[in-house]
Amino acid sequence: MSAGPKFGKIAFAALCSLVAVIPIPATAISVEVAKKCNVLVAKEFPPREPGNPAAGSAKGTAQTQRDYFSKCVANGGNMDGDSAKSQK
Repeated sequence: MSAGPKFGKIAFAALCSLVAVIPIPATAISVEVAKKCNVLVAKEFPPREPGNPAAGSAKGTAQTQRDYFSKCVANGGNMDGDSAKSQK
């Protein structure tokens, strides 16, 4: 009565399932970068009606705003080129 090969397969399956469940830590953005990017998004995409965020943006869609914010976070809050282009 050898339970060696069967036990090995069960142990391997258990190990694989445990590895799949282990959470991978995600890195969070800093508060300063998030606030800076939020301000830059508000400057780049001004509201259609000031003081009423439900009125929508005067330019761009929600997806373009999310893309801009993601790009800003990826650049560490530095979006110098985009805002300079929009002011000219």
